[in-house]
Amino acid sequence: MPHPFLSDIYVYPVKSLAGIKVSKWSVNSKGLLHDRKWMLIDSNNQFLSQRKIPKMVLIKTQLTDSELILSTSADSSISLPIDPIAGKAYNTSIWNDVCVAKSTSDIANQWLSDFLGVQCQIVYQPDDVVRAVDPKYAKTTDQVNFSDGFPFLIASEGSMRALNKAMSLDLSIERFRPNLVISQCQPYAEDSWREISINNIDFRLPKPCSRCAIPTIDLSTATISNEPLRTLNRLRKWNKQVYFGQNALHDHSGELFIGNKVQIVRTGPQQPPL
Repeated sequence: MPHPFLSDIYVYPVKSLAGIKVSKWSVNSKGLLHDRKWMLIDSNNQFLSQRKIPKMVLIKTQLTDSELILSTSADSSISLPIDPIAGKAYNTSIWNDVCVAKSTSDIANQWLSDFLGVQCQIVYQPDDVVRAVDPKYAKTTDQVNFSDGFPFLIASEGSMRALNKAMSLDLSIERFRPNLVISQCQPYAEDSWREISINNIDFRLPKPCSRCAIPTIDLSTATISNEPLRTLNRLRKWNKQVYFGQNALHDHSGELFIGNKVQIVRTGPQQPPL
């Protein structure tokens, strides 16, 4: 029987902006290196996302050894240092968490505000700031940058194929903003995975990922449709929420490469129990 393997890696430097598909990437104590290290906040220091501003998906991101580059299809771009000079500190809010963040660039703030049509600023999480993961699902040592709650989202290509077949569509798995995509496994096999290992990095999968409206946003136009939420409501609904993919935590740092074998270390009951 074919062995599951890591087929895609996605890094999202800025929360809710477009991600980057990479062939290899480092993993540190907070997840994929630079993943959600930056985010946009409003005048009340609340995080901004595509839930409120779908147009955020149209801002592309790029990382070099020294810069974070933001760009749009209008050939407009701006760059920020990948190791920012410490700016003003803010207590920002992500759902129920209060997170320390620091300012970056007034010029970038204006560039983003002009494109999105809303006053905002881009902030970053300093390396020495620790944002803990919900202790209901995590160890006391687990931490994360500005993700909604977990350092990794894992989904399988088989699950996406099954969902597309049910919808009679061909949507990209990128709509679900996974970090790690696994191939050569059955649809929704990840629902029963509790521990896996990829290239000597151990992952725990304590909680399925409930989905908001973000996957309904077209990645190239920012327009909104009914799918895939309509079909997920029919096939993947439990306790008034719909689910696709699994949140994950990791126990080691290291390096991930496309093609790495995925070892299924421990399985358990389906989550959600569909």
